[in-house]
Amino acid sequence: MAEIDEIQGWFSGRIPDGLYQAAPEVTHDREEVLIIGRIAEPKLADDAGPDAAAAARAGRINQHREDTRRERMKIASEAETRFGKKVSWGVRCGEDEVLFTNLSMPVMTRLRMPERQVLDRLVEAGVAKSRSHALAWCVRLVGQNQQEWLDNLKDALSQVEQVRASGPSV
Repeated sequence: MAEIDEIQGWFSGRIPDGLYQAAPEVTHDREEVLIIGRIAEPKLADDAGPDAAAAARAGRINQHREDTRRERMKIASEAETRFGKKVSWGVRCGEDEVLFTNLSMPVMTRLRMPERQVLDRLVEAGVAKSRSHALAWCVRLVGQNQQEWLDNLKDALSQVEQVRASGPSV
């Protein structure tokens, strides 16, 4: 818990005011820190349709990416030295979220035949290009459809950390 507090605090102090509409969302794991900030939606004519709105948001996101690249890379370099983790960036504009940079990490797993057959079925059906791609697809699907359960799990782990921290020191 102390590590995420330190990382969030550092980025809150280091990211210039006005870069995002509010404090950015800062998440991390063992290898990477991900910063996602909200930017203002572009103003559109009253009669603009959904395609125009989507194109305007895409343009605003691209503009933000280019305009802030130098500053974001400078901050990332400082953070990578300080925390020993890669820094990735993304933005939210309206209903759109775009990650500019983020790591794709290989993960080792052992699967028995029934689990491998599930992955192979996804590949054979054209849902995925490979077993690796199929496994990533499954993980994304669980993340999208089981968010409440994952949030409950995260809260429970946070409570375990608090109990450990309040226990006797050895």
